[in-house]
Amino acid sequence: MITVVGAGTGMPLPPDALAGAQLVVGGQRHLDAAPVPEGAARVVLGPLAPALDAIGTYVAEERPVVVLASGDPGFFGIVRVLAERFGAGLLDVRPGVSSVAGAFARLGLTWDDAVVVSAHGRDLRTAVNVCRARPKVAVLTGPGSGPAELGARLDGTGRVLVVVRALGDPERERVERVTPAEAAARDWGPAVSVVLCLDETRTPDGPRTVAGPGAGPARWALAEDAFAHRDSMITKFEVRALALARLGPRLGDLVWDVGAGSGSVAVECARLGAAVTAVEKTEDGAGRVRANARAHGVDVSVVHGTAPEALAGLDEPDAVFVGGGGRDLPAVVGVCAERARRTVVVAVAALDRVGPVREALTRAGLSCDGVLLQSSRLAPLPGDVTRLAAGNPVFLLWGDRLPARSEGGVQ
Repeated sequence: MITVVGAGTGMPLPPDALAGAQLVVGGQRHLDAAPVPEGAARVVLGPLAPALDAIGTYVAEERPVVVLASGDPGFFGIVRVLAERFGAGLLDVRPGVSSVAGAFARLGLTWDDAVVVSAHGRDLRTAVNVCRARPKVAVLTGPGSGPAELGARLDGTGRVLVVVRALGDPERERVERVTPAEAAARDWGPAVSVVLCLDETRTPDGPRTVAGPGAGPARWALAEDAFAHRDSMITKFEVRALALARLGPRLGDLVWDVGAGSGSVAVECARLGAAVTAVEKTEDGAGRVRANARAHGVDVSVVHGTAPEALAGLDEPDAVFVGGGGRDLPAVVGVCAERARRTVVVAVAALDRVGPVREALTRAGLSCDGVLLQSSRLAPLPGDVTRLAAGNPVFLLWGDRLPARSEGGVQ
């Protein structure tokens, strides 16, 4: 049996946690603080492979092993690795308080409505996108993905960062509230465990008993009257439904809505969990996107400018929706296709633009497919009868880059 004990977040070890252990594995600070039985071998956790090999030797000889880990070892912890190597049936897991639970407890905040994302050994971009999309996020940090790097990427978002260092250490523990700019300017050292990212202008949706707080809305492809728009200049819900299906916005993604107009696509992507940047060339249109985002309780970053010039300097997107038209549409699509990690979706009203848009997608190395959408809605007539009212046909083209690049873990 391998006993895995959570330690180090202010809770004492169970009195019998190390009883009879012949091998104790853990970080140096855990080993120094634990009552390791006399005669038991010790292995300091650094690289995992030597520690796992040592554990394997003792397991093969049916000699008891104790592994000391931080907080809850089943929460982004060593339980996953041990279960994969030795089987879950050999593990006796005794969890402590997770660093995330401890961090929220220090602030007196609930965290059943929070999203947790790990940046430890993962691409920081996923954590950044989750922080932009959700009002209450806990980020598990790692080397190169600490509060300074996180703050640099979140500057200008209006977020507050709470940096919790050396959690559970009575002498070194620190809890500090800083702006992203202040976090970026600091050297935080190696002892950071968790950063809370809070948008204090928004209220989280509240706890979800099914699928967690990252679960999407009950419906999407909302009717046009759910958005403020000018002269019906809005992506119709039939087109938006297929566009959303092809974009696949999800928690941890960044989506661009280029030529956003009313921002209906941007808002729907944000409602589905993605971080969103909307690019709109008209000032009143940019204001309308902001108003629609506020009305739906989501955060959409709005760039007032003309594509493709306005796209320079924006973070690399996972997916892009391009609306509108004009002679420069193929050039805009080409830039988006070069930058997109996964998908570009383009709504085209003019037949003459279809060929150049397809060429722009394929030239960037994306596959290309599309459909012509023609829908007729039920419309009432006098005398309690109904007719079909035809909408304008729209070409929806999309290009996919497969396989998608790897992403970080979100809980």
